[in-house]
Amino acid sequence: MRFWLILSLWMCALPAWAAHAYALWGSPRYAAGFTHFDYVNPGAPKGGELRLVSNLRTSTFDKYNPFTIKGNAPAYLSSLMFDSLLVGSLDETATGYGLLAEDVDVAPDGLSATFRLRPEARFHNGKPVLAQDVKHSFDTLVGPHTSPAYKTMLIDVAGVDMLDNRTVRYRFRQPNRELPLTVGGLPVFSRDWGVEGGKPKPFDQVVMDTPIGSGPYKIGPVRFGKDITYVRDPQYWARDLNVRKGAANFDRITVKIYKDATARLEALKAGEFDLMRFFSAGDWARRVNGKKFDSGELVKGEFAHKLPSGFQSYVLNTRRPLLQDVRVREALGLAIDYEWMNRQMFYGAYQRVNGLFGNTACETRGTPSPAELALMEPFRKDIPAAAFGPMTVPPRTDGDSSLRANLRRAQALLKEAGWEVRDGALRNAQGQAMVLEYMDSNEGGVRTITPWIRSLEKLGITLRFRSVDFALYQQRLQKFDFDITSLAYQGTNNPGQEFADMFGSKAADTEDSGNFPGVKSPAVDAMIAAMTSAKTEAQLLPACHALERIIAHSHYLLPQWTAATHRMAYNAWRLARPAQVPPYSSGEAWVMDTWWARP
Repeated sequence: MRFWLILSLWMCALPAWAAHAYALWGSPRYAAGFTHFDYVNPGAPKGGELRLVSNLRTSTFDKYNPFTIKGNAPAYLSSLMFDSLLVGSLDETATGYGLLAEDVDVAPDGLSATFRLRPEARFHNGKPVLAQDVKHSFDTLVGPHTSPAYKTMLIDVAGVDMLDNRTVRYRFRQPNRELPLTVGGLPVFSRDWGVEGGKPKPFDQVVMDTPIGSGPYKIGPVRFGKDITYVRDPQYWARDLNVRKGAANFDRITVKIYKDATARLEALKAGEFDLMRFFSAGDWARRVNGKKFDSGELVKGEFAHKLPSGFQSYVLNTRRPLLQDVRVREALGLAIDYEWMNRQMFYGAYQRVNGLFGNTACETRGTPSPAELALMEPFRKDIPAAAFGPMTVPPRTDGDSSLRANLRRAQALLKEAGWEVRDGALRNAQGQAMVLEYMDSNEGGVRTITPWIRSLEKLGITLRFRSVDFALYQQRLQKFDFDITSLAYQGTNNPGQEFADMFGSKAADTEDSGNFPGVKSPAVDAMIAAMTSAKTEAQLLPACHALERIIAHSHYLLPQWTAATHRMAYNAWRLARPAQVPPYSSGEAWVMDTWWARP
């Protein structure tokens, strides 16, 4: 979803003067008047083609509108076609620089942010980007036909005023440090998009209408079910702007579609495309090889980054009666033998995830500080008692720990919760067996889940693997129709209102929200509110830590694993890249943005 891309722009200090950029704590890395970002080659040649493989799990696309709920849009369309008021850099966190907006002025009371648009900003149809378009984009995104995540994220935005044709003012319901950059990161599109016969269509009927954005690329040739090509706009209005210098270097970016992972890998080896990012440790260790790798045409690159680790997890849907007891959820986690899996299946390539904010300043350790306790104490009855002690540590099965000991602890927890083994199965007082379903859209996922299934069998729990096609998988996620699934949540250095969509009580009852575990907790709501209302880092960190403690000790999410590098195989004969790898790059986006074609 597009809203995840906005996370790179989170939060800012609140100066009372117009500025070229906002930084959260302290000053922006790049002062006013900078010529280009350090990690680009400002003299990179324009031209050539980048051939990619789709990063989406969908096998094809059936719309060009990436913002509506139904259907699937092509990979990378949003980032290539739509500019925003502000744009982040890849070598710092929580800073946004003027793109469509030449400057920003946040009111001293924090209740509004005013953006002045650049006079040279143009849409693909040649028309200027005006205040009316900014307001239209915002009103559309919070309307009835888009993802509810936008409404949750923008709930404290009271509205948009058009002060003149090139000046817009966002009004906020309350001071909130993140909102100026949140609205600054929203996609802006033309009022002409979806107009038919002089009248605008309802946004959910804007399906195959070619988007009218102001980004560096337009839609070019399309072969449905096979590929889509984005073509660089030679008249792109921001091509010489400092935040775009050395970027968008390829004349064409073609995104190919393959039905499954095996077909993608074989196509890479055959030279059908130029770059592929790998998420499978097994593929990376054993199957990324062949003649083109031996000749040096294809190269395996591991690019270190400093991105948040995120919280890839098994998600337990607490809307299901069997998963509503925290002791049951903790017991399920105790049956995961991660150390064996990492050693035998992942080639030691991963580190265990723990909590929501790994590899950021918000990462939680030790026991709660006085500031954290002050936030948590009013909600003691709603918070697991363990959250007032040391931060969780995922159960281990190496060293002095063992799977056998973990299963004994799980058995004790299940007994406390009223579950005991009778007639060969774990049953509650009513005689109901503990039978759960793990839903996946990838048949190959059964390999990863099988060791967990075996461990749970020892406790008398039946976990059934259910593979469904991706369209049905999406539909069931939207309706929260699952017991357990696996999701890779992106992390952020600057958490804010997006967590209300992921864990807020209101979102738990909102179809297609991001609250997949069904969290409904006044304590969680209060911690999210404390995060979003914090005006200083000293106020933010205790709220982050308290939220992380509550979520972790509630065992809504059973932690999986993460990698500290981007694993990408690429064609070194066709592609060139800058010498500097930005620490906060996001894989393919870095390639599309800053690499170039060799002559």
